[in-house]
Amino acid sequence: REAPVVTVEKVDTQSRAQVRRFLKIPFALYANHPQWVPPLLTDIRTMMDRHKHPFYEHSDADFFIAVRDGRDVGRIAALENRRYNATHDTRQAQFYLFDCEDNAEAAGALFERVFEWAHRRGLDQVVGPKGFGALDGYGLLVEGFEHRQMMTMMNYNYEYYPRLVEALGFEKEVDFVSCYIEADAFRLPERIHRIAGRVKRRSSLTVQRFRSKRELVKWASRIGEAYNRAFVDNWEYYPLTEREIDFLVSNLLTVANPRLIKIITHGDDVVGFLFGFPDVSAALQRAKGHLYPWNIADLLVELRRTKWVALNGAGILPEFQGLGGNTLLYSEMENTIREFGFLHADLTQVAETAVQMRSDLVNLGGKPYKNHRVYVRRL
Repeated sequence: REAPVVTVEKVDTQSRAQVRRFLKIPFALYANHPQWVPPLLTDIRTMMDRHKHPFYEHSDADFFIAVRDGRDVGRIAALENRRYNATHDTRQAQFYLFDCEDNAEAAGALFERVFEWAHRRGLDQVVGPKGFGALDGYGLLVEGFEHRQMMTMMNYNYEYYPRLVEALGFEKEVDFVSCYIEADAFRLPERIHRIAGRVKRRSSLTVQRFRSKRELVKWASRIGEAYNRAFVDNWEYYPLTEREIDFLVSNLLTVANPRLIKIITHGDDVVGFLFGFPDVSAALQRAKGHLYPWNIADLLVELRRTKWVALNGAGILPEFQGLGGNTLLYSEMENTIREFGFLHADLTQVAETAVQMRSDLVNLGGKPYKNHRVYVRRL
């Protein structure tokens, strides 16, 4: 008997039934997997909604499902981020939300559709996984499969995913390494805290702390401006629009404890920031993608109970790095971990191209423990 043929269907994002099929695929693949953290279904629905997600105001995306023998066996999204391409003078397509059974034919059929999609738009390479915004997580997991995913800020996948992708001609583009810090081992030399104190007194750099989300919202546009200036040299950078900044901040606020968000100011300008998030992965696993009232209550309990913190988004404007701004940032990082009684910290997805930040983290006692690889294939 001949092997069943794999067909690929483009998702009509106006069809609730088709969107639901796309959403369900990873839930079937990873059912009860101890390290996988389900995304919130509303988040993925928003990514697929051309009227709701600010990405579509400047760019485009389509979604595909692989079907084999009447079963949905894989999925993928194809993106063209025109602002990124204009900023870097590239013609890049991205892939994201790739999930697939361990089946080379299904993976090949999905990517073939992405290659065709890119060709039709005059794009000459496909890069990914790379999503719709700065908090979507980059890359396929290639090391650290034994560790739980850090909420939805990074991806989790089976060990066979890199093999499927590499067999299709993809090669490494850049690695994003996450470091683990044990609170007991994370003790900055007293000299660093002294320098941080001196920087505060002499350089007019100030650390702003927040007690409420309302206070934080007032600073949103200035944080966005600083984000757009701090990460200009980063591999993944492109200037966020005002709507994207608002969208990012409102997403941050859903899982943020305002007291874990610190910003460094110089006069009225934001010149650096440190975003800390209590790790609510366990509650997200129990929620199974839904935000019913009882899941929200469970998330709120987990926010107070968790002993893990994700430090995702630490940056300082280049012109302030040599003025002690980095010292101030790391001093605040230690203070944050201590004040809240966290026992473990995940320094989430630092690009290997961010050489200074990487070496700083290792010097502070950070141990690389997860690696996510972004792949590229030239067309």
